[in-house]
Amino acid sequence: MSLFCCPVCGEPLTREEHVYRCPNRHSFDIAREGYTYLLPPNQKHSAAPGDDKGMAAARREFLSKGYYAPLLNTLCNEILARSGPESAILDAGCGEGYYTAGIYQALTAAGRRPRMAGTDISKAILRYAARREKGVEFAVASSFHLPLSDGAADVLLDCFSPLALEEFRRVVRPGGAFLYVVPAADHLWQLKEVLYDQPYANEEKETPYEGFAYEAIVPVEDTITLPSQADIQALFQMTPYYWKTPREGAARLAALETLSTRISFRIHIFRRV
Repeated sequence: MSLFCCPVCGEPLTREEHVYRCPNRHSFDIAREGYTYLLPPNQKHSAAPGDDKGMAAARREFLSKGYYAPLLNTLCNEILARSGPESAILDAGCGEGYYTAGIYQALTAAGRRPRMAGTDISKAILRYAARREKGVEFAVASSFHLPLSDGAADVLLDCFSPLALEEFRRVVRPGGAFLYVVPAADHLWQLKEVLYDQPYANEEKETPYEGFAYEAIVPVEDTITLPSQADIQALFQMTPYYWKTPREGAARLAALETLSTRISFRIHIFRRV
C-alpha cells in the first residue's frame, strides 16, 4: 500500500506498475522517471509552481558533490534514532531528493524497511528526485495539502521548505517526530560578504508550535571550499540571494576562482503531542 492517499476523495492509493488507483477508481499515472502528480488544479497558483529548471539543476549539481554531507549525515543519525523497523517517513518539500535518498539509503543499510515518500510542488525538480532513488515514492503535491491520511507519518522532515504547520500536525502521528531544518545566523557568511556591502545575519529563534513539543535543536557546522566558478555559481543559483543580489555583487562573485564559506544549520526536532 502506498503512503499516499487520493487527492480527490481521500481514499488510500494502491501503486501498480504504471499508475496509482484508489477504491473509487480515481487514477494517477506514474511518469517514466517514477513520480506521480497529485496536485489538483485548484492548488496550483501558477502554470509551473515551485523552483524552475535552472534552480533545480543548480541544486542537483551542487548537492551531488557532497558539500552539504555534514547536514545529511546528521539527519540520518537523528532519524535513525527516531524511527522503527518499518517506519513511515515523509520528506515534505523534498526538492531533487538529495536528503530523501540519503536518509532512505542509511535506513536500509541499517537493516530497516522504511516506507518513505517525498513531495514537492515543482515537477521539474521532482524528476531528479524520482531518478535518484527508486525505493522512495515521489509525488507532485503542495505541503499545504499533503496527499497523506491523518497520522500517516512516523517522521516528517522539512528541510528549507515552507512551514505548513496545520498539515504537519494532521499527518504526523501522536508521538511521531518532526524535523525542521533552517539556516543558522552565519550560514554562507563569506558568500554574503562577496555579494553585499553590508551582509546580514539570518534570524535564529526557538519557536514553540501548537501540537508539537521541542526535543532538541541540533547544530551542524562546517566550512566548505568551492574549487571552481561552476560550483560557486551552482551554490549561488540555488539560494534566495540569486534573485535579490545587486549587479555589482554578482559581478564580484563571478570574478572568483575559488570560495571558502561557512555552512551552518539548525535542526529543530519536535515530538507530536
